[in-house]
Amino acid sequence: MAQFQYTAQTAEGKKIKGTMNAADEAQVQQLLREKNSFLLTAKEVQATRSVRQFKPKILSEFCRQLSTLTAAGVTLVRALTIIAAGEAVRPKEREVYEDIVRQIRQGIALSDAMEQQGGAFPPLMIYMFRSAESSGNLDKVSMQMAILYEKDHKLNTKISSSMTYPKILAVMIVGVILILTQFVLPQFEEMFETMDEMPALTKWLMGMTDFMGSYWYVVVGAVVLIWVGVRALMTIPQVRLFWHWVQVHIFVFGKLQRTICTYRFARTLSSLYAAGIPIVTALQIAKKTIGNDYIEAQFDTVIPFVRAGNTLSEGLDQVDGFVRKLTDAIRVGEETGSLDAMLMSTSETLEYDADIAINKMVSYVEPAMLIIMGIVVALVMAAVFGAIYGSYDSIAGM
Repeated sequence: MAQFQYTAQTAEGKKIKGTMNAADEAQVQQLLREKNSFLLTAKEVQATRSVRQFKPKILSEFCRQLSTLTAAGVTLVRALTIIAAGEAVRPKEREVYEDIVRQIRQGIALSDAMEQQGGAFPPLMIYMFRSAESSGNLDKVSMQMAILYEKDHKLNTKISSSMTYPKILAVMIVGVILILTQFVLPQFEEMFETMDEMPALTKWLMGMTDFMGSYWYVVVGAVVLIWVGVRALMTIPQVRLFWHWVQVHIFVFGKLQRTICTYRFARTLSSLYAAGIPIVTALQIAKKTIGNDYIEAQFDTVIPFVRAGNTLSEGLDQVDGFVRKLTDAIRVGEETGSLDAMLMSTSETLEYDADIAINKMVSYVEPAMLIIMGIVVALVMAAVFGAIYGSYDSIAGM
């Protein structure tokens, strides 16, 4: 739906102005005619603001509060007003909530008002609320969405937390290198200068030490340029597509990515299908929640394939990046007529698998980082002690 700004004339001849959500200008005219008014002009209002989609934690809190308040008999406008007045609500969020309240007071449905917020709410949530408005169970659907986004938040937090220790180890490796090259090696520089010929490893480390001391700003600048360059490359669709292909095929970590992507898709598809959303529409929404452009791009052929009358399991068999468990469960659900139940149980199983995969990834990364640190320290110590023994040999020879 789009938002139209209109000017109309009542049966008494009075001109009125306002805004209305409608599919097109003809529907605006029809809705005004039902109110005994005649459309004079109508202009589609273009979205003037773009709001970054709220994080899963915010969406979960919003849905949980809305469910609790509406289940207690609080009116929708009053419930949203209470949510907007919360102490933990940020100004940007409050602005969105207050605009939704304003539109609802004008007679606009909650899902349509959410759709007009410049992308603050994901399509999954909008479609689920639209379905709830038709069935009259907004409180139950809101709680379902709260649980869903709470799980999403916990998964993202677990992934982020699992990389905390490796990041600390990476910083420690850089710190050890700086200490050894900037403080330890210079202590032996005078001794090394008396040698006729330094070992190759020692010579290389001394050269790196001198370069870091004299041109540290070049190193820092290079690191910043590489970081900016990589981020710029990720904005190129072909590069981003290739990187996402690597993520689902890389050794060990690819399995984790495939499990997480499959879990997100199955969870979203399960919620939409259970709410009565047509399967093609559900696929169009669910593909946006996968979080991998390579897998998402394959749905450009899967969706027309399913729309042509083929089964969902046959369509998903074509997708490279999903775990086999998903299509096997969907095929069983199609044969037994219990697709919604199979999707729900599969998403729960994949959630458990994703948790196990994250723990396994951490168990691989931590020892790998420790090995790297050990190799770095061993190389520096070999360079130092090799030169020291060489200098002793030179003194003994003299």
